Amino acid sequence: MFYRFARAIVRFIISILFKIKVEGFENIPKEGACILCPNHKSYWDPPLIGCINKRPIYFMAKYELFGFPVLGFLIKNLNAFPVKRGTSDINAIKMALKVLKEGKALCIFPEGTRNRGTGLLKGEPGAALIAIKSKSPIIPIYIDGNYNLFSKITVRIGKPFYLECAEKLSNKQLEEQSNIIMNKIAELIY
Repeated sequence: MFYRFARAIVRFIISILFKIKVEGFENIPKEGACILCPNHKSYWDPPLIGCINKRPIYFMAKYELFGFPVLGFLIKNLNAFPVKRGTSDINAIKMALKVLKEGKALCIFPEGTRNRGTGLLKGEPGAALIAIKSKSPIIPIYIDGNYNLFSKITVRIGKPFYLECAEKLSNKQLEEQSNIIMNKIAELIY
């Protein structure tokens, strides 16, 4: 209930502040497990991703955000759970796998942090690891534009794909799988 109410408010605010165009909306499954993998430019990205679909989205969010009392309460109630970046956060991986096992949609920003530059950052291994272990489809997403007041933001949603490889991976293999995710996102840049 809180999620739907908050999403309606945020959708209204975003529609006033920015001109949003969504391409490929049909590529997000209406049900079943999936991993949304967008590029990450701004603090606006998670609310935007949460608003482009009627389906509830679960988010991995950096652990530090949960340390702020009001913000931590809000994002927890908006389906976010913490991840300690730069580590193999077993609790976050278990939570992500649980969300997917329950047939829900999970959003992971594979760059691992906001990218204030042009192009894409190198992908972190978490999204690939979770996709492989859960055998869930990945939905690449590219957010194009800046979040200046009344600017145009285009959200391009690519076709779902799977990472196919053994569950036991070397670091090099995991890096290669992460590169596949980033390449699929890069294909949406035009």
